[in-house]
Amino acid sequence: MTPTPAVGKDTMHQNPPPLTTTTVTVAYAGGDERRGPVTMGQANMIRCILRDDPTHINIHDVWPVPEGTTPAAVTDALRALTVRHEGLRTTFPHPPGAAPVDQFVAAEGTFTVTVLDHAELPGDPAEYAESVARAARAGRFALEREFPMRITLLTVTGQPVYVALAFSHAVADGSAMAILREEFAELLAGKELPELTSLPPVDLAAVEASPAGLRKSEASLRYWERILRTGPQEMFAEPRGRRPGTDEEARQLTLRSRRGARALAGAARRTGHPEATVLMAAWCALVAHRAGQDSCVTAVPSANRFHARVARSVTTTSQDALLHLDVGVETFDALVTRTWGAVLDAYRHSQFDSVRLWDMIGRVTAERGSHFGRDVVFNDVSALPAPLLGTDTQDSDDAEQELTWGPPQALPTRLLAFTYRTAPQLHISLWAAPSVFTPEEAEGFLTGLVQLLEAAAAGDVPMEELAEVTGVRPAERGPDWLRVDGCWVSPDAVRETLGRAVGGLPVWVTGEPGPAGTAAGATGAPGTGSHLTAYIACGATSLTPEEAHRALTALIPAAGSGVLAPHRYVLVENPPTEPDRSDAWRRLNTIDEGTGRSRQV
Repeated sequence: MTPTPAVGKDTMHQNPPPLTTTTVTVAYAGGDERRGPVTMGQANMIRCILRDDPTHINIHDVWPVPEGTTPAAVTDALRALTVRHEGLRTTFPHPPGAAPVDQFVAAEGTFTVTVLDHAELPGDPAEYAESVARAARAGRFALEREFPMRITLLTVTGQPVYVALAFSHAVADGSAMAILREEFAELLAGKELPELTSLPPVDLAAVEASPAGLRKSEASLRYWERILRTGPQEMFAEPRGRRPGTDEEARQLTLRSRRGARALAGAARRTGHPEATVLMAAWCALVAHRAGQDSCVTAVPSANRFHARVARSVTTTSQDALLHLDVGVETFDALVTRTWGAVLDAYRHSQFDSVRLWDMIGRVTAERGSHFGRDVVFNDVSALPAPLLGTDTQDSDDAEQELTWGPPQALPTRLLAFTYRTAPQLHISLWAAPSVFTPEEAEGFLTGLVQLLEAAAAGDVPMEELAEVTGVRPAERGPDWLRVDGCWVSPDAVRETLGRAVGGLPVWVTGEPGPAGTAAGATGAPGTGSHLTAYIACGATSLTPEEAHRALTALIPAAGSGVLAPHRYVLVENPPTEPDRSDAWRRLNTIDEGTGRSRQV
């Protein structure tokens, strides 16, 4: 799930109450009644809606209303959008305790608009409207019966100024909100909307369930499984890091840079690749460099709207494309060329059965003895038909380069970026986990990204010079950290976690040569074939390698950073007299040994 960026604090409690609060019921009719299975994107979001905090999974937007618009014109436009888009007339009937598998599109019905009338809008009007919209995200949407938009009309002495909305993520995503925002403005301007060309959700579900759609889903699952079995489980595996999936509160950091826009355009011209590809390459290069990894794994949520049949669908297509980019090339130009193909590959594999995907993730991570973290998210929405959350009105286009800090929000990732615009400014908002990035490091990351683009606009950049070019330094790890299975691992952290898992029995964990090579050294050289071996002194305790592995993997999701299950468990009776020496453990008589993994990785 991707957090929706927020651009203001929830300050409603700091403002005087409106003069009046009224509720208007709006009736709509004219659409077709339809039924069908849910789409893959809907199923993915419904899973999150039923599980996650509503303030995290619900999304919101604020639509400015042109001066002179009447309340009736606003409700007429909202009614027209509801009739036009089947997704807004959709509910998900299901029995209690079960997840919906079908969707129902109503031909007619009603929705309500809460009207808050004021003598004047308090404080910063846009920020106040933002706080009203964000407050409406509280409370889980009743999928089986509730209209999927919570609508508040803010007026001043009866004149509309803003519409503040919260959406169910089961019917809309960021792209859908942008489409609705654009069409709302066009309706208020008296324009006629064009015919719909993208598929409504029921028809999209039918395409996904076709033989070709099912083959596409199977291919996507295989693609994801390969990355989950071979790629790094944490991008930011380092001593100060937290486990992926552990929410932190991160402040929004926004870059607005004409320098960045000019540099991106220049780098695109010089390399002959689209700006989006160059920006993605720069992002991945800097993330991998900062993380000290030889590849970058990043989720790309907006990637699944690249096909015309869903480009302007008002529905949720929220399924990640997962980009796994090997940055082991000599120059940035070579990385840009590699990025083009890798991005297309990720896009092609961004449609899947989310229930089966999560089952596969659970199975693979248990077999590998890991916990895959959606550590890095890069969401480029600069090509959407309308900017999200009013970013067009917030930009100060004359800023050569500025960084501004905004409000905090819960962050279930380690690094989240939204690219809103690439011209005339490069406009990026970044949320960086404080456990991994100090405020100064977060600022340095964004300015370093601009510096990399400027260098790439001037000429090819040797990858080994990223620190000098960007000022961004790789993560620092102690000499005990190893590279195992493509992951950074702390044997000490594994030993502590395994010791807890087996009830406090003496444990020793070390890197050892695997069948195909030698163990990674203190410098973190990959050491092809290096394995982790755990020695456990069982005494009189009954224990098997499989039981030790299961107990450890149960703790890994909440464990510290750098924990990966050993490839080999060796059970001995008693610990050696020198329990902190690997050779002493190796000399002991073995009671039992095994991998614990049901499939070799």
